[in-house]
Amino acid sequence: MIGRFAVFLAYHLEGSAAYKRWKGFFHNLLINPRSRMRPYFDLSMMALVTLSVFLYIYDTKHGGGVAGEYLEYFAVSVFCVEYLLRLWLHDDSHKIVIEHYEKAEFLNLRFRLGPALWHILLRKWQYATTPFAVIDLLAILPVYRPLRILRVFILLRLFKLFRYAQSFNEFVRVLSEKRFELYTLAFFLGFVILASSAAMYVFEGELEGGQIRGFSDALYWSFVTLFTVGYGDITPQTPEGRIITYLLVISGVGLVAFLTSLLIAAFAEKMDELREHRVYVEVEKCEGLIVVCGYGRMGQVVVQKLEEDGARFVIIDRDRDRVDLAKKRGFLAILGDASSNEILVRLGIRDQVGTVLCLTGDDVLNVYITLTARYLNPTLNIISRAAKPESARKLEQAGANYVIQPFEMVGLTVAEYVGQPVAFEAVYGMAGGDKYTRVEAVMAAEGSVLAGAHIGDIRFDDIRLILLGVIGVPHDSRENRPGYSLRSRFFYFNPPADFRLHAGDILVVFGHEYSIAHFKELADKGRLNLLRKRA
Repeated sequence: MIGRFAVFLAYHLEGSAAYKRWKGFFHNLLINPRSRMRPYFDLSMMALVTLSVFLYIYDTKHGGGVAGEYLEYFAVSVFCVEYLLRLWLHDDSHKIVIEHYEKAEFLNLRFRLGPALWHILLRKWQYATTPFAVIDLLAILPVYRPLRILRVFILLRLFKLFRYAQSFNEFVRVLSEKRFELYTLAFFLGFVILASSAAMYVFEGELEGGQIRGFSDALYWSFVTLFTVGYGDITPQTPEGRIITYLLVISGVGLVAFLTSLLIAAFAEKMDELREHRVYVEVEKCEGLIVVCGYGRMGQVVVQKLEEDGARFVIIDRDRDRVDLAKKRGFLAILGDASSNEILVRLGIRDQVGTVLCLTGDDVLNVYITLTARYLNPTLNIISRAAKPESARKLEQAGANYVIQPFEMVGLTVAEYVGQPVAFEAVYGMAGGDKYTRVEAVMAAEGSVLAGAHIGDIRFDDIRLILLGVIGVPHDSRENRPGYSLRSRFFYFNPPADFRLHAGDILVVFGHEYSIAHFKELADKGRLNLLRKRA
């Protein structure tokens, strides 16, 4: 009966969305290093630990009073809840029950709850015996006031600070990656201390009037001499003892230098990873992020424009020199393959990224980036560059919303320049020479004064704007209007005065940023003075 209920409860938890949501919430709060909530929780716990230890020190002489006692109970309650939550998050006990049950069903055996519970206890015990879990438990023990000796464990709460300090965790990871070198150094260190202690004891242990009275004195002298401390309370009296001292001091300097170089090399290797981690932390704070894949010539121009517009973006490139250049200019940049699932997922491709720009010079790589991004987020806006005309169709099939062919655009631009060089140079000079002049898209929203208005009724000349064209869907009133196809819409270049706007149309205007901002303000607020008065 109990076994059936345990199996029922295990399957219920496995299919419960609320259970998974709560467990995910506490996992992000307590464990996930890339969570937004984790830093705030760590800072709060560090403050609570520091306050409780300070209160204990103050209570030793002055007494904390009722307020101090309540604060101690509150701190211990928080520590207890945290310990139980970490014990719960260590693994999924219900999955162990399901695993044992399905194994028994597969082998046509009777399910027994005992082995499953024993397996669960072993997994929990593995966590309970880890150093941080032991420290967490010892930090709770001082609450039992009848056992006054346990109150000394309150000082162990200071070790809990290491759990919440991310820099300490990174330091431990760096040391763990150099285990072999550190083990070798420790072995050599132990050999030198043991050999020098034995030699010192042999030469000066039985010397009348000497300062080495036992092997422990020789061991103590070796420690303080090897680490170049040399308190001077024990000094060699014989020539042999002085020679050992010379050799030990030289060995100590060499060991310290070797340890220093080892740590510097380890941190140098880890530095790129730490910088990359900071990029991901910064990215987590952004909404509607733009991912720029490729920082070549085209990518640099696009990034410069994005920076001027105040957009939040991150750059991904496989070339280290380009990544270093982007970082030197103050941009968030990651060295890696933009088609990697891991990188895109860590950047929040499913919920934080709004647009992906595939700007590498390799069409094959752009296709792979588009396929990966579209697979991870079907609603993502993807704009890709195509160097070859035959690649444009492949990119559209891969899921790109828009495909840009820069060489074709350059060709059309040159053709326009040949046909009308003066007009072209005027527009190009205004767009390229004045950073305050730009092209902007303004939507005619539902209920706006623009919706239903004719182009001739809008006071573009008074606002000092130039209308380049209108992007919209075909209507009966536009049957005879020439337009350029843009997937589901059309671009109507330089529409006539009787061209009627509809809700959802996009006006492409050119002018000073002040004029554009004023035009948007009038359109959003529904100001009638945006339109000309009809006679």
